[in-house]
Amino acid sequence: MSAPAPETEAGRSLLGRSWAAVSLVAVPFALARAVVLAALGVAHLYVSHSHPAPAVVFRVHQGLLAWDAGFYESIARFGYHPFGHQALRFFPLFPLAARLFSWLPGGDGTSVVLLANLGALIGTALLVVLVRRETGDAALARRSAWLLSLAPPAFTLVLGYAEGMLLVFTVGTFLCIRTATARQGAWWLAALLGYAAALTRPLGVLLVVPVAIEGWRRWRPAGATERLAIGAAVIAPVAGIVTFLSWSAAVYGDFWLPIRVQTSAGHHGGLTDPFATLLHDARGALHHHVGTALHVPWVILVVVLVVVAWRVLPAPYAAFSTAVVLVALSGTNLDSFERYALSAFPLVVVAARWLASRRVEVVVLTLSGAAMFAYALAAFVNRLVP
Repeated sequence: MSAPAPETEAGRSLLGRSWAAVSLVAVPFALARAVVLAALGVAHLYVSHSHPAPAVVFRVHQGLLAWDAGFYESIARFGYHPFGHQALRFFPLFPLAARLFSWLPGGDGTSVVLLANLGALIGTALLVVLVRRETGDAALARRSAWLLSLAPPAFTLVLGYAEGMLLVFTVGTFLCIRTATARQGAWWLAALLGYAAALTRPLGVLLVVPVAIEGWRRWRPAGATERLAIGAAVIAPVAGIVTFLSWSAAVYGDFWLPIRVQTSAGHHGGLTDPFATLLHDARGALHHHVGTALHVPWVILVVVLVVVAWRVLPAPYAAFSTAVVLVALSGTNLDSFERYALSAFPLVVVAARWLASRRVEVVVLTLSGAAMFAYALAAFVNRLVP
C-alpha cells in the first residue's frame, strides 16, 4: 500500500463500487460456508456412528451456535443477568443488534448467525474497496478477499461470532481515516465506527492506535472543525469501551469486571511472557496436547507477517496489526490466537501479496480451504477452542 489516493471522482457512486465488491467476494464467501457446513455434516456423522463424550455430542448439536456463539444467542435472548459475571466478557453491541432480528424464523439463534455472516460479507467487501483505493491493484484486492474468506481460522466468521461485525467497523474506520481529506464527514464517521467497534469486541479499542497516527499526520494542515472531528475519532474507541465498563459499574458495582473476567485464568489470562507461553504450548505436543501445539506455527507466521507489514504497509496498518498481535500473545494461553490474529486484517493483505503467482495462489488457497475444514471439524468435535 502507498499513501491514499486523492478522490478524483467525487461524484462516482460509492454504492456502485461497494456492490461490485460484494459481487467479487460472493464466491469465496459461499465457498467458505460450504466448507464449514461440510465439516459440520461430518461431525454429525461421527456422532451418529460412534459413542463420543456427551460434551462432543452437545457441541455438534449446537452447530453454528457452538462455543461463544451460544453465549451470544443467550445474551441476545435473555440479557446478561441470568448468566452471571462470566457473560460480561462478551461485549454488548453484537447480541443487542441480533435481538433486533429475533422476529426471524428460528429466533435469536437465526439472527445471531445471520448477523455474523452478513458482517463477514460486508467486511470482506469493504476490504476489497480499501485495498483498491490504497493500491489501485484489483488483483491484490481479489486475493485478499479469497485469503480472508478461506484462512483456517475464518471458519469462526461462519459461526455466530462477533468477528464479522468487528471486521465491518475496523475496515470501515480505515476507509474513513485514509480518505479523510476527500470527504468532510469522514472523521466523524470514523468516530462512530470506532465507538461501535469497541462496543463489539475488546480488540476494537485498539483502533485508537491507527486513528491517532493518521490524525497526527493530518493535524497541522487541518482547520479547527476538522481537528475537532479528528479528536473525536481518536477518543471514540476508548469512549466505546468506557461505556460498557461504566454500565458494568452501574449494574454490578465494578467498573473493571468485564476486563477482569476476560483476563481470568480460565479465559485469555492475564499479562504474561509470550515466550514462556509459546514454550509451554510447544511442549504440549510431547504430552499429546496437539491442540495447543498447533498455535505455535501460527504465532511464527503471524510475527513474520507483522515484520513484513512494517516494511510494505503505511504505519497505521502496521501499528494496528502489531497492537492486535501483542494483545493476542499477552495471555497465559494461546487459545483462540488465530481468531484474534485474523482481526488484524492488514496481515491478510500482506500475505496476499505473496500469492501473485496464479499457481501459488491456487495451491495456497486449496490447502487453506482444506485446513479450514479440519479446524472447523476439530472445533465441532470439541478438540479445538476457536
